[in-house]
Amino acid sequence: MPVSFDGKLVVAISSRALFDLGESHAIYQQQGLEAYQAYQVAHEDEPLQPGDAYPLVKKLLGLNDKLPGEPRVEVILLSRNSSDTGLRVFNSIEHYKLPITRAAFAGGASPHRYVSAFGAHLFLSTDQEDVRGVLEAGFAAATILPNAKAGSRDELRIAFDGDAVLFSDDSERIFQEKGLQAFTDNERRAAKEPLSGGPFMGFLGALHKLQSEFSEEACPIRTALVTARAAPAHERVVRTLRAWNIRIDESLFLGGLDKGDFLAAFGADVFFDDQAGHCESASRHVAAGHVPHGVSNPIKKA
Repeated sequence: MPVSFDGKLVVAISSRALFDLGESHAIYQQQGLEAYQAYQVAHEDEPLQPGDAYPLVKKLLGLNDKLPGEPRVEVILLSRNSSDTGLRVFNSIEHYKLPITRAAFAGGASPHRYVSAFGAHLFLSTDQEDVRGVLEAGFAAATILPNAKAGSRDELRIAFDGDAVLFSDDSERIFQEKGLQAFTDNERRAAKEPLSGGPFMGFLGALHKLQSEFSEEACPIRTALVTARAAPAHERVVRTLRAWNIRIDESLFLGGLDKGDFLAAFGADVFFDDQAGHCESASRHVAAGHVPHGVSNPIKKA
């Protein structure tokens, strides 16, 4: 019987998000591919330092210790390295005793095309173009910001923006093109019409399924919606999640207030937002992942 990921939460991550490859990447940029390859081979027995997404990956994999039977979380490495230069990455995985056994080394090409082949619910990277490719293919993806901070609680805590992340950007387009009053009027009229799903709907659903394997009192995963929406635009969000039969543990309707202090109070291990400014502000308090999707992230023409 072939191995199956059915029923698992599958997260794909780039080597530069998992480990700090800043020094070797600088060699690649300044001296070229051959110098980079020689450097990685010469240092392949030296463990890399943890990268910005390392604490989140540790917490995700730690969920497997909390349920009996087969692991429910699978983390897969997707890398632009070749298998030769990628040996240092796998040696570092072994050094930190991370249960990551599957990888795709794309030999200089973008590895994002393997997200769908592995059935990953989420892709984390430091390369925005790779992230955009995954989003365009219909999967959740985010660019991890530098200087990220890990949550201090034992629970895994993940926070999401609403429009263009959990939900489509249809309502956000109305807000940006016609203003707040037009947005509010539209959401009031459509209050009982569920919003279309955004790129992170599937990831939230997979998290919810994993949460359901725990009792509510002992669940080590907690989710939050942190949105600039406020009443009366909140009703459509509540009814949408109800229609999806997906639970969000905490919902913060901030009406345009800065999200950083609220994310710190929630203790997020990571916050996903489509607006770069919100992510930069949030990253001063918690780890943040920019989702370059929707009306706020037009693709620049050459």
